[in-house]
Amino acid sequence: MTFLGLLLAVFMGLALGLLGGGGSILAVPILVYVLGFSTKEAVAASLVIVGLTSMFGAAEHWRKGHVKLRVALVFGSFAAAGAYLGAQLAEFLSGPVQLSLFAVVMLGAAFFMFRDNESDEDNKDSFSHGSTGRLLLGLAAPGLGVGVLTGLVGVGGGFLIVPALVLIAEVPMETAVGTSLLIITINSFAGYLGKAEMQWGLMALFTALAVAGSFAGTYLARLVPSGALQKAFAVFLVGMAVFILYENWGAFL
Repeated sequence: MTFLGLLLAVFMGLALGLLGGGGSILAVPILVYVLGFSTKEAVAASLVIVGLTSMFGAAEHWRKGHVKLRVALVFGSFAAAGAYLGAQLAEFLSGPVQLSLFAVVMLGAAFFMFRDNESDEDNKDSFSHGSTGRLLLGLAAPGLGVGVLTGLVGVGGGFLIVPALVLIAEVPMETAVGTSLLIITINSFAGYLGKAEMQWGLMALFTALAVAGSFAGTYLARLVPSGALQKAFAVFLVGMAVFILYENWGAFL
């Protein structure tokens, strides 16, 4: 099972590098159902894994000029505040309730991935070059919302960040992916603050494999049609969400 979990770590990183989000949502199910982590431990561990994986992916996109630093800092600041709040709220939820909430988030991720954003690639990023005040007003609510979700269930939130950057900040799709990874890095480490101790050795190996996968995903992003990939991944997320809800249905009876 450990070998399978580590193999899935590569797949998680690959999806994260390809999509700028969505891959990180695999971390909690892999840690709980394959590697045997408790829910609380898995949520905390996923924040570190996702944060480090996203950081390396963001560095690669930065090298290629696909990161809007000002947008990332504005969005990331609100997300970090929300992530810390969400982490505190998570202490009041049981493991099954957290997993059920996580499954609902997965369904939300699938919904966004089913949507076709390829037509947004021609956007002129005029909004992101506008005043800081406009960025603050436009990105405050989505930033806080994504942050709270990160702290509660341990997802980076890229499946929400990328559409927000494209539709609200008018950032081109390719740049939105790189900027999303930097925001996820900020978001994840803010959500981890105050979390419990974990299995650091296994986590380090898992993270290293996920980072390797993210580098491969960043390279393949130029070659693979993103629309078809997103829709296939969305179908996978729906199936995983249904399984998690079925496994934890007893928590609400």
